[in-house]
Amino acid sequence: MSTVPGDDVAGAAAVTQPPGTMLTVRDLSVEYAMEGGTVLAVDKVSFDLAPGEFLGIVGESGCGKSTLLFAIAQLLVSPAAITGGSVIFRGQSMVGLTDKQLASVRWKDLSVVMQSAMNALNPVKSIGAQFKDAMRAHGVHSKEQIADRSAEVLTMVGIDPVHLKSYPHQLSGGMRQRSMIAMALLLTPELVIMDEPTSALDVVAQRSLMVQIKELQQQLGFAVIFVTHDMSLVSHFSDHLMVMYAGRVDEFGPTRELFDSPQHPYTVGLMEAFPSIRGPRVPLTGIPGSPPNLASPPPGCRFAPRCPKVMTRCREETPELYHVNGALVRCFLHADGGPGHD
Repeated sequence: MSTVPGDDVAGAAAVTQPPGTMLTVRDLSVEYAMEGGTVLAVDKVSFDLAPGEFLGIVGESGCGKSTLLFAIAQLLVSPAAITGGSVIFRGQSMVGLTDKQLASVRWKDLSVVMQSAMNALNPVKSIGAQFKDAMRAHGVHSKEQIADRSAEVLTMVGIDPVHLKSYPHQLSGGMRQRSMIAMALLLTPELVIMDEPTSALDVVAQRSLMVQIKELQQQLGFAVIFVTHDMSLVSHFSDHLMVMYAGRVDEFGPTRELFDSPQHPYTVGLMEAFPSIRGPRVPLTGIPGSPPNLASPPPGCRFAPRCPKVMTRCREETPELYHVNGALVRCFLHADGGPGHD
């Protein structure tokens, strides 16, 4: 089961991986070194992920979701850099690994599905050739084995193996995304990280792809970290949900509980920003204002300037993550034995 430790986590050097967890992230911070100063895009994020678990990470654009994923997978490039914390995957620290060491982990143990498959796939190589390159890089050289596995994973995602001969531009957007997922599953990894893989698809294709991802996960047993700005997309597929705002975790808990009873005003705002296809028609309220500039974030709670329940202390003090009915909530409404505090 996924958990988020409190803010009093020990330093990276003292971190040990809890039993029964595959991925342990502790106090992870990422900064962008810009001309005008540093931008703290991820601010001391901590969580644990169990084998076979589906974790959804949601929030508005620019809240640090994708940067967090890239930091976990060690895919950050300048001017971004990890400035604190640790990432432990299957007992091994990922931070500081060489390119050669990372190459042995990627695809085989951990795969990443990018937001735009057209950009992630090589436009001058067929799908089959790209599958072959990935398998050969990890020691699979048998032509028959490569052909059989390539056809198998493409069939898994609902694409006729004849398209192994196709080039990315010859496939629809949905087929390209499915091809990327198939490629991510070639070597049966234990963790698949997905960065908004459905954002370029229509709602019908989105739903179809999400159902397929969940079925594959249950069939093969891999864990998933799924980033999206659309909360409704992961509502029925994720086990736990992490709500990020301005680089921080604002709420974390079991998905069903967060949807049934959101505790942070930001989570409530996100819930009210997307329509339901069932029940009475209600107006969409949205969240007024915009996220803060992370080059100079406001003091105290970063959501305070937009919060309908803001208090004086919110503008001056930074709230911790409080335990509330099985979830963790970064809000003073739940401090000092506030409503719902356990």
